[in-house]
Amino acid sequence: MQTPNNQNNAVEKPLHKEEQMHDHCHEHHHEDGHHHGHGHHHHHHVPAGEMGKIYVVAIVINLLFVGAETVAGIVGHSMGLLSDAGHNLSDVFCLLLAMVALKLSQTHATKRYTYGYKKSSVLISLLNAIILLVAVGGIVVESVRKFSHPADVNGALVTWTAVVAILVNGLTAWMLSRRQHDINTRGAFLHMLADTLVSAGVVVSGIVITYTGWTIIDPIMGLVIAGVILVSTWELLSESLRMSVDAVPEGIEVDEVVEQMMKQEGVMDVHHVHIWSISTTETALTAHVVIADCQQLDKTTHQLKEMLEKEGIAHSTLEMETPLSHCHSHDC
Repeated sequence: MQTPNNQNNAVEKPLHKEEQMHDHCHEHHHEDGHHHGHGHHHHHHVPAGEMGKIYVVAIVINLLFVGAETVAGIVGHSMGLLSDAGHNLSDVFCLLLAMVALKLSQTHATKRYTYGYKKSSVLISLLNAIILLVAVGGIVVESVRKFSHPADVNGALVTWTAVVAILVNGLTAWMLSRRQHDINTRGAFLHMLADTLVSAGVVVSGIVITYTGWTIIDPIMGLVIAGVILVSTWELLSESLRMSVDAVPEGIEVDEVVEQMMKQEGVMDVHHVHIWSISTTETALTAHVVIADCQQLDKTTHQLKEMLEKEGIAHSTLEMETPLSHCHSHDC
């Protein structure tokens, strides 16, 4: 009769030890290690201080050009120049907002705002897109009005002003190209690049007007400008909307991330995964991870965080579980 009792005792002790391991393991909720750098999306990283100076220079030269282009458009009766000046002015506002977003994304966490003001950079990118859409509407209205009320256009003035625009927009686009991983800066870069191409089109229309007198090309060019801006703005708008509702960031696939996590040694299961944008440049993840050996908890966590950082996810919070754990999340 004693033998079965001894056997039961022998069985009970390992189970009790395993439960202790389970309790010990389940209590380790590894928070964001806050790794330096932000993964593969940041190959063109520029220090924030230097980027701030780039914004200031870009804003100043574009603001000066907007003034000059507005005067040229009024003197030369050019809807193409005035519409382009209006768009360049919206670019100045976009650059200002992007610079503000850069400053806000560097704010530290507080008791009230545990992520600082980083999310505001997403709201600013959304505002930028809306401003550009309003600018498109204004250009279309004025161009259509110009069809009904045509005016004489100084072709030579249009041509030379557009040549200067190519230089200004091209220089600005080149300066911004060094930090394209930020959606705000990437949006400004794309629009400056589009403006450069549009200005090239204005040069062509100026030459046509000079040699043929065909002034209707001016409002037509205004509509072309509106179309180019709309196309280049659409991606910025859609991505900003996705970020604002905490959708999975562009370029990251949840299934692929989970698959990579499952490949790590000791990982048995990954569930309750959430991936979202903290700001326009930083991505966060939370997940429950079931591991086979609680003794390898720290090693497994370190490997997972390194892997996630390579995927562009620098902020990760991992809740480590054992096969005996009971997940209390309602959507697990």
